[in-house]
Amino acid sequence: MVQLQGDARIQVLAIARAVAAGQPLTADDLKAVRIVPDPSVPLVKAVEVDQVIGRSPAVPLAPGTLLAESQLGPASWPATGQAVVAAVFKPGAVPAGLAPGSHALVVTVAKSDVTGTSAATSTPQPVAGTVVDITEGTDGTGTTIVSLLLARADATKLAGAGTDMSLVLVAS
Repeated sequence: MVQLQGDARIQVLAIARAVAAGQPLTADDLKAVRIVPDPSVPLVKAVEVDQVIGRSPAVPLAPGTLLAESQLGPASWPATGQAVVAAVFKPGAVPAGLAPGSHALVVTVAKSDVTGTSAATSTPQPVAGTVVDITEGTDGTGTTIVSLLLARADATKLAGAGTDMSLVLVAS
């Protein structure tokens, strides 16, 4: 039987709510948590909170993330060759289970003419991306706004699509 003497836990900083890359940290963004440290993972100690407030993360930080010094600095996200685009989806076009980190395909939806038949246009290839954020639209029509991390060329195509879109949740 192993018996531990004392409490080996220390207080470190964790993220209390989602913080975007480049957004200065506030006291409300941080919380102190007690953990048993691993010397191979350099985390920011809770007593250093005053030195962290006002600094910006280099990457987006999710709630519950333990804060490491390497996560702070100039925004380095999205990476070169990538972009984040916000796309608006009508009710029913976003699958259940979609969450930040999900891999998805954005598919354009063929528009119907006044007779109800689909317009004869070429269908672009689906665009693969990773979900960054999901928010409900504020227009009162039930739209959902999904921010997606995509290849830069795909982001430009998607932003200029000018058509209805649907999301397909795919395995990573």
